[in-house]
Amino acid sequence: MTGPAGNGLRLSPNIADPDGFYAELIALHEGLTREDSEALNARLVLVLANHVGDRDVLHAAFAAARTRETAGG
Repeated sequence: MTGPAGNGLRLSPNIADPDGFYAELIALHEGLTREDSEALNARLVLVLANHVGDRDVLHAAFAAARTRETAGG
């Protein structure tokens, strides 16, 4: 499923082996301080944003993340 107006943002599950991915993500943070973990997350966001490259998709991702944060909090 993509977002409204065909922005190309995929919000439906799309990761093969999501449990394995989650375990790898958690292991990546193992042994880090909270500050180092947050810095790692920021670098990861920038690396993935660069990979996506499409500003419309990134803008839609910002909106989706913000909406989910607000709805959940």
